[in-house]
Amino acid sequence: MNSDLRNHIKAEYVYLNRALGEIPKILTLLDRNPHSPTYGCFDRNFWHYKIIDFPSGMSQEFLWPLALAWDTGHPGNSYYRSEPVREWVIAGMRYAALSSHKDGSCDDYYLYEKAGGAAAFSLLAFLESYRLLDLEDDRLEEFFACRADWLAGHMESGRLANHQALIALCLQKAGDLLGTDRWEKEKNNRIETVLSWQNREGWFQEYEGCDPGYHTLTITCLAWLLESSPGYLDLRQALEKAVELALEFVHPDGTFGGEYGSRNTNNYFACGFEIAGAWKPEALWANDRYAEAVARGLTPCFSDDHIIGHHAWSDFLTFRKWVKSRPAVPPARKPGVWLEQAGILIDRNRDTELYAALNKGGAFKLFSEGRLVCADSNFSVITKSGGREKTASAHLVDRYDISIEEDSVEVSGRLGWAGHTQMNTLNLLVLRLVMMSVGRFSPNLVRKLLQRLLITGKKRSGIKFTRRFVRQGTGWLVRDSLEAPDWSAVRSVGLGCDQTSIYVVMSRTFHKGQLCPFIDLSHKLAGLRPGERLVHERVLP
Repeated sequence: MNSDLRNHIKAEYVYLNRALGEIPKILTLLDRNPHSPTYGCFDRNFWHYKIIDFPSGMSQEFLWPLALAWDTGHPGNSYYRSEPVREWVIAGMRYAALSSHKDGSCDDYYLYEKAGGAAAFSLLAFLESYRLLDLEDDRLEEFFACRADWLAGHMESGRLANHQALIALCLQKAGDLLGTDRWEKEKNNRIETVLSWQNREGWFQEYEGCDPGYHTLTITCLAWLLESSPGYLDLRQALEKAVELALEFVHPDGTFGGEYGSRNTNNYFACGFEIAGAWKPEALWANDRYAEAVARGLTPCFSDDHIIGHHAWSDFLTFRKWVKSRPAVPPARKPGVWLEQAGILIDRNRDTELYAALNKGGAFKLFSEGRLVCADSNFSVITKSGGREKTASAHLVDRYDISIEEDSVEVSGRLGWAGHTQMNTLNLLVLRLVMMSVGRFSPNLVRKLLQRLLITGKKRSGIKFTRRFVRQGTGWLVRDSLEAPDWSAVRSVGLGCDQTSIYVVMSRTFHKGQLCPFIDLSHKLAGLRPGERLVHERVLP
């Protein structure tokens, strides 16, 4: 850690304090009234505001941070061994059992969704909380087994390695708790699936490529599995590569990930690095650096009503699994990394570091002297035709033309039409009717269609872009150009950070890096004729 921070606070307490800071919000989300029919429900929109007609099953995961707060002894932890907190955790598990489908599955964002991610995240929370509280409850154990059965037999659409690793971990934990090996075969199948989805560059598939943020969640799940089965050689080798790659994504200010990943997340699940650090000490360096970023207020805010639980339990576990002996020197990192399969370029030149996603049109983060000086997602263009406005952008994963030379990088292609579909009354009615009929029996089909609509589906526009990076000393000249077949249809053009146009639950969280100003280039549109280019140049830093 930075010496000033080391003198004031230990890194492990940075994680603990952040986790404890989320507990009042989590308790606010919980129905704590024992006489309420929704006692134990963590979906405040359902039980309190009454603006939705079913509770999100994912929200029941929030009982795990409560259980960890109850079990983590520390002078500043007022929740330690609190009887009300213990009762609220139990109530949360019982409500989950009550509100789930008969097959053990649960919904998340729409009725009869039967969401694999929500079922797995929450089951892991139940299993670990049940163990922490040292409970004995036949009905809850029957519920855990029912949900594990459902997860074992469910294969969702889309390639999300973190979900498969999470399900494998759930099946391992369920078998351990309930004293059975009935899910052993399917657990091994899921692990083999995850390993088969690991690219030779070290990253795990997340829809269309590499997302550093979700990569850390997959590392956490696999590291925990390896901790239970240390003889699993293939798992150890996969984790070695995954951790080594993750270290390359630690920014100079200690932050991690961002708009250059396939899913635009700034996730960082630290506990997997503590587990791996027991046999790969350099993994611990990443957590020390991230603790600095947390202490400085540079990390994202994850206090969203739907995702607050994920990083809270991870932070508690990081504190609880903390390895006392830390590496004295940072790991050696490469001056240049070109992940051709991922489409991500990392360039380190003295005090300047560039992280660029060439498969996303050159979306990048640039750091100088340890601080972020620019974050940019490339062009975003608003067009209007026939009274309808549409947005075209270059920050979608696609096959662009890429050229890499010693002191320059260029990426070019066509902008894609960004998806900004919003729910309205008609869409909600149609979705509900579909889910109550066809979707009730084929939820994965609906999920696949929504993934195509909101995440993976793309339509190219006729607007062309070129982004060129040219090294100038320790910095870069960034030259952007745009060509439209009909400039009269273009209403606005700009360059900004964190402009994500696909739907990802864990993306679009606020962090101070988003204070980079939006560059409005609309004034350059006047007088442009077909065939002419709009050009913008910057020298950074």
